[in-house]
Amino acid sequence: MEQDIYKNVRVLVTGAGGFIASHLVEQLVIKGALVRAFVRYNSRGDIGLLRFIPEERLNQVEIYFGDLRDYDAVVSALQDRDVVFHLGALIAIPYSYLHPREVVETNVLGTLNVLQACRENRVARLVHTSTSEVYGTGLYTPMDEKHPLHAQSPYAASKIGADKLVESFYCTYDLPVVTIRPFNTFGPRQSSRAVIPTIISQALAGEKIRIGNLTTKRDFTFVLDTVRGFLLAGEAPGVEGETFNLGTGKAVTVGELIELVVQILGKEVIIEQQQERFRPEKSEVMRLLSDFSKAQERLGWSPEWSLSAGINQTVEWIREHLSHYQIPRYQR
Repeated sequence: MEQDIYKNVRVLVTGAGGFIASHLVEQLVIKGALVRAFVRYNSRGDIGLLRFIPEERLNQVEIYFGDLRDYDAVVSALQDRDVVFHLGALIAIPYSYLHPREVVETNVLGTLNVLQACRENRVARLVHTSTSEVYGTGLYTPMDEKHPLHAQSPYAASKIGADKLVESFYCTYDLPVVTIRPFNTFGPRQSSRAVIPTIISQALAGEKIRIGNLTTKRDFTFVLDTVRGFLLAGEAPGVEGETFNLGTGKAVTVGELIELVVQILGKEVIIEQQQERFRPEKSEVMRLLSDFSKAQERLGWSPEWSLSAGINQTVEWIREHLSHYQIPRYQR
């Protein structure tokens, strides 16, 4: 993609304080976009992970506080925007077990608000964020975009609902939407709610790693590869109404991840499996492995970062920011 594709393009990123979105905001600024970041309001004025963007870049971002469930706030944030990247969601699967209503309200009704506001403001492109969790345990692998959807958690159900709303707005109103379906993204800034930072932060802090299921298989994609997929989806011609998997086409178990991390760190650890880190039996997604050939063909996207290179980058970031990680507390 040419360096100046996004130069002076007016962009809104929802969920901008989150992991992937904060990296997306930073890359958009680097490419010269005029970025408005939609961040969920709190009394502390906390902008989330945007705080880790270098100050000279963050100063170029317009911060807009609001809540996706508030239609007026979403409409106001969307005014005069050309492209919208919708990443705002509640994404923690364990939290969805505890508070499914809040997750559905944010992820489904929040997406409905974004869709209606995009239609009202006649945006040129809406890039919507799905998740590989909508597939559930793979009935076949690698999993292409035609794989059946199976909601094994309230979170997955909320994302399926959001995806179907996006599909309906394309079919009904010809809204120019593209859906990106990332497999397990990892990298700097990710919280210890996710498995790779959980492993790394515990290994750096001590000699024990407290973890759940060691045999689940995931397709881990480095965050800068995922962000590049979003950027391509925001400008590629003729892909409206389509869904694209972003993954590496390679899967590893949690046990294999631990082996790789301790090899990189050059230390020995004790692994303690803890029941609180296990999902309910029927909710556990045992294997996710992407077929990204459609993204390769239609978007010109393929992963560039290897798992080991990405983990090296993540280790160095967490090492420098270890105080941000609550160890060994389990974050839902």
